[in-house]
Amino acid sequence: MLDENLARIRAHRNNIHRYRSLLETRLSDLERQFIERRLSEESSALETLTSQTFPIALTMPPRPVLPATTGAAP
Repeated sequence: MLDENLARIRAHRNNIHRYRSLLETRLSDLERQFIERRLSEESSALETLTSQTFPIALTMPPRPVLPATTGAAP
């Protein structure tokens, strides 16, 4: 099952890459709308499949924003 899900994840990622590449080419408005819709669908499917395959996601806490230094020595 894991191997199948990993293969599906790869397929979605490949499709997303292909659609992004196509968006960098000359397209009619209708073609662009179609590809943008497919890109959105693939991204959503990838996110759903990824969250099902890897239900526990470890996230890093946000890094604190440090004040900018002026370069002057104290």
